[in-house]
Amino acid sequence: MSIRSVPVRPSAGGPGPAAALPIVDELVAAKALPNSHLLPSVRGELLTRLGRTDEARPELEHALRLCRNEREGALLKRKLTTLP
Repeated sequence: MSIRSVPVRPSAGGPGPAAALPIVDELVAAKALPNSHLLPSVRGELLTRLGRTDEARPELEHALRLCRNEREGALLKRKLTTLP
């Protein structure tokens, strides 16, 4: 599997979270970065940007459980409290 660089923010009609999500899903399926909060955090953010908050919440909660960095954990908590 090769890792591609895809911008997450749409700019001038470029790819956005919908294009990035399948790439992150490939990494999750390949069990990349096991025990890291990074993939569930990114996946939760992408799902949030796509308006799929019911799917985003468990991803962000999982990321928070795995996170060992105080500042990143605080950011994840803040994102969780702002979800509808």
